[in-house]
Amino acid sequence: MKLYQDKNANTNIITAYADDHVMVGKERHEGNLLVSAGQVVTGWAPAAAGDLSGLTPSDLAAAAESGAEILLVGTGRRQRFPAPELLRPLIEARIGFEFMDFAAACRTYNILVGEGRAVTLALLHER
Repeated sequence: MKLYQDKNANTNIITAYADDHVMVGKERHEGNLLVSAGQVVTGWAPAAAGDLSGLTPSDLAAAAESGAEILLVGTGRRQRFPAPELLRPLIEARIGFEFMDFAAACRTYNILVGEGRAVTLALLHER
């Protein structure tokens, strides 16, 4: 058996998730948040829910300011898509984005951050 040193010891990894919370490492978070390799921002998109109601261009602009090349947005139990005009801040910042269900977004984030990619995970909990 070969053992390899964990190079992601100081990287935020999603260790568990459910409809009402996500675990980043050993820390439980409820509500909408942004997660990147080096930081967790709670209180992101305060008016938005998993159905994307209340999501604003400024919410996505804040996500774009995280320095990510890729933004993954978890939209609850099922995949939902925003109105095209909401995507303008991401397009103008030349940030790739994908809207997917909560579980897929968490798994994809872990893979990309593990590869050292500049990725941010935006989670919209259903209410």
